[in-house]
Amino acid sequence: MDAAALRASLNLDEVFLLNDLTATAYAVPQLGTDDLHTINAGRPEASGSIAIIAPGTGLGEAFLVWSKEGYLACSSEGGHASFAPTDALQEALWRYLNRKFGHVSAERVCSGQGIANIYDFLRDADPAVEPTAFAAQLAQQTDRTPLIVRAGLADPADNPLAAATIELFVAALGDEAGNLALKVLSTGGVYLAGGIPQRILPKLTDGRFMRAFVNKGRFAEMMAQLPVHVITAQAALLGAALYGLDRLTGRPIASRDIREAAG
Repeated sequence: MDAAALRASLNLDEVFLLNDLTATAYAVPQLGTDDLHTINAGRPEASGSIAIIAPGTGLGEAFLVWSKEGYLACSSEGGHASFAPTDALQEALWRYLNRKFGHVSAERVCSGQGIANIYDFLRDADPAVEPTAFAAQLAQQTDRTPLIVRAGLADPADNPLAAATIELFVAALGDEAGNLALKVLSTGGVYLAGGIPQRILPKLTDGRFMRAFVNKGRFAEMMAQLPVHVITAQAALLGAALYGLDRLTGRPIASRDIREAAG
């Protein structure tokens, strides 16, 4: 898509194209308690940097930093940074993916495609553990991830392979969210967006995610104080509207003004 071409074809004065994660970042300062599910209340610092990590089809990452006029949304390609295994199982996963892809990014693990990659890794390590009927169902799917997630959450006893996939995914996501939080020193909070976190909320709140998140050695105590939330609202749409109002008025919209402006 090209902003100039769209402007001409739609006969508009201006057109701006916004990355979905940047749009989500714009929305975060406007979100209220009804828009969030809190995993760790922590101790948020006013004007502290904020991290956003969004596992969906891929892995999006963005962050917010404070300026004189309010928060400034910053884009990132952090999802393509290298995956860092933290235990023997993750090391084996890294080797498996390295043979398959070469460079192993965080996105290869912490995303929808990552769930399928983890499933293949665990299945190939012990093919007998995959239920025959479930294998047949997967073979009919273009996108196997939703089926794996549903089975892992709803039928862990009969499909331990799918359940183990979700557990490994959650641990890896906690590690990567913690990495992002350290890199931007997100004392204002960490926000999980994207389609997957809402679908796996029970697994994000059973302790596994936070154990991985805080597992940062000498910084473990600080990590435990960082607020962590799952966004349950349509944040990207809200953020796009906020960005448009910013452009229209020439100044950042104060907290909650966007909802009032939207009527």
